[in-house]
Amino acid sequence: MTVKVRKQIYLEPTQDALLKRIAGATGVPEAEIIRQALDRHLQYGQLPRRDHQAWAVEQAYLAQLVALGPTEGRRSWQREDLYER
Repeated sequence: MTVKVRKQIYLEPTQDALLKRIAGATGVPEAEIIRQALDRHLQYGQLPRRDHQAWAVEQAYLAQLVALGPTEGRRSWQREDLYER
């Protein structure tokens, strides 16, 4: 058996009810379900790292668009037209 570290966590009542239902239906202890969920989160749930170089390219592109100034012509609608009355 592997060594485990004891942790105390707080769940929302709905989370607790769902955890109990899953444990009852599968026969897997609640602690094991939490460990599996944590493992999945750590493996797949991490956010991608920000690509600062890609953001710099985007900023340069946006600066070029701003430097062009306003485009000719006007739109044929008003912002209020987008909302139902």
